[in-house]
Amino acid sequence: MTEFLDRSGLSVDSRLADFIEQRALPGTGLDAAQFWSDFADLLGKFAPENAALLAKREDLQAQIDAWHRTRDGQAHDAAAYQAFLREIGYLVPEPAPFKVGTANVDPEIATMAGPQLVVPALNARFALNAANARWGSLYDALYGTDALDAPPAKPGGYDPERGAAVIARAKAFLDEAVPLASGSWADWQGGQLTLADPAQWAGSKPGGILLRHNGLHIELVIDSSSAIGKTDPAGIADVLLEAALTTIIDLEDSVAAVDGEDKTLGYTNWLGLMRGDLVESFDKGGATVTRAMEADREWSSPSGDAFTLHGRSVMFVRNVGHLMTTPMIRLPDGAEAPEGLCDAVITSLCSLHDLQGLGTLTNSRAGSIYIVKPKQHGPEECGFTNRLFDAVEDMLGLSRHTIKVGVMDEERRTSANLAACIHAVKDRIVFINTGFLDRTGDEIHTSMRAGPMIPKGEMKASDWIASYEDRNVRIGLACGLSGKAQIGKGMWAMPDLMKAMLDAKIGHPKSGANTAWVPSPTAATLHALHYHQVDVFARQKDIAGEAVPSLDRLLAIPVATGRNWSEAEITRELDNNCQGILGYVVRWIDQGVGCSKVPDIDDVGLMEDRATLRISSQALANWLLHGVCTEAQVDAALARMAVKVDAQNAGDPLYEKLAPDGIAYRAARALIFEGVTQPSGYTEPLLHKYRQMKKAA
Repeated sequence: MTEFLDRSGLSVDSRLADFIEQRALPGTGLDAAQFWSDFADLLGKFAPENAALLAKREDLQAQIDAWHRTRDGQAHDAAAYQAFLREIGYLVPEPAPFKVGTANVDPEIATMAGPQLVVPALNARFALNAANARWGSLYDALYGTDALDAPPAKPGGYDPERGAAVIARAKAFLDEAVPLASGSWADWQGGQLTLADPAQWAGSKPGGILLRHNGLHIELVIDSSSAIGKTDPAGIADVLLEAALTTIIDLEDSVAAVDGEDKTLGYTNWLGLMRGDLVESFDKGGATVTRAMEADREWSSPSGDAFTLHGRSVMFVRNVGHLMTTPMIRLPDGAEAPEGLCDAVITSLCSLHDLQGLGTLTNSRAGSIYIVKPKQHGPEECGFTNRLFDAVEDMLGLSRHTIKVGVMDEERRTSANLAACIHAVKDRIVFINTGFLDRTGDEIHTSMRAGPMIPKGEMKASDWIASYEDRNVRIGLACGLSGKAQIGKGMWAMPDLMKAMLDAKIGHPKSGANTAWVPSPTAATLHALHYHQVDVFARQKDIAGEAVPSLDRLLAIPVATGRNWSEAEITRELDNNCQGILGYVVRWIDQGVGCSKVPDIDDVGLMEDRATLRISSQALANWLLHGVCTEAQVDAALARMAVKVDAQNAGDPLYEKLAPDGIAYRAARALIFEGVTQPSGYTEPLLHKYRQMKKAA
């Protein structure tokens, strides 16, 4: 049984209380008794308002549902629909033109453009890999993936033919990004280095040359005694790229954190990252490997002055949204505390160790705490977050706007009111981004009663999606985010398909986004090439004056008007969604894995988190509601796909086969058949319920 301790009238999981009192508070100058008293006061003030905001979501959804019901069978009237949304307060007036006032932002966020990683906070090894992915080997990334247009490496050790192709591709990149005054990098034999633009030579050290292009550094590792360097005329053993400029340590969609045990582990890892002393040991090939955080990198400028480059990604922490409550803290009336309020306080407390220099390494040299706040619905909720962060700053003795916020543009009400949302946090915003999966899940749920939606695979070609992506960038630029904040784009979900990523993901910097999510450190190294191909800040200047796509386009509902699906089309869509749901849920419920590479129906590995589950469950719930498919058809698809998912996981010794009476199978089924009634179509309430059942069992 979990032990709970009384702290200023709060009932606190003893594991969390011990962490806060023994690990997080010491050294900060904060008194434990005062901390708990202030924490209780904060929860007492903000929890009722949090509940009221959630009630407003449900009220707006009920009115939208009723609007569609009364017009069932009628042609959609876009003008009347938009007027209705304004009348009920779903759409709010645009703010007068303004510029954000965010200050004290690290350059990796404000003035540099490059890849971003997102990793689960509960997995220390993944978190360390991501933190250390600031610098990545281009040679390794090309050699070990399909990104290189050359025959794969032959088995049995190093393949010199593959290696030669890697080196040729890397030196072609150097010719493009940092050309020599004459000749090619392939012909450079060391000695005097003369660049076409001498300003691109940023520094040197024994065994290294530092170059710079588009604000990003490139390190040439010079070691003529190494296996690779001794074959190179200049002794170049590797080309390192500045890659993952930033990383989001995630307490939300990529974790399965349902109680005090899980949450305390996440907080512990975040504290270790903020102190710089997080380490993790694991078995690899029969040997124990210990991973720690990389040190900063020391260089000498061309004029001989010493300087340091950051050795790690600058880290954000993603708190949960406003929806969920947590059993790790109960309020004086016995109710669970809102989890997002707890995250705000505790992750900021951990970050004090960085701000006060209590550890061995520094995350923010600008003296800021970076929190991503997901799943907010409109400017009222963003304003609530702003006031919450004010209160946390006061509680921890921080200057106003020390806590910065990233607003994820992944809910329809936020997309439609994005400028007002940014205005609500205008002095602390450092990040906006788009996310196809969650945004589409909310699109389906909001318009659930409007009619059957087009299949999931067709959504990306919808005009509302194109409008959504373009509006995000242009509104962000109009609000002055360039040079102060990140404008981000979503994930490339296929970590094994790097050639396809290189072909497709260059669209993100071309769109004016100065960061985008990638699924691995290797992918970050390869995606960094795009930021050498595209000068994002120049691109932002080019498009800054372009018109924002109309709200009419954004609010176009992706209903499959007049569509008659064949039996084969319906079966394929049911199988596709059911396979994805089962494949993800079985790991979440049975093993507590919130993000992993999950094979899709065609056995392509996809990096999956809860956003994937939301779109799939909402798509099937919508089709059930409108009679496109029957309950029996969905159950038949679940049964078929359970067999496939079992086969796909046959090599996992921890895997438990899916059975209709099993907890994971029942959770997957509930997500579909109860999807219409889930708040905003979110998966968290049901996942937490069934995961807690599994842990109790």
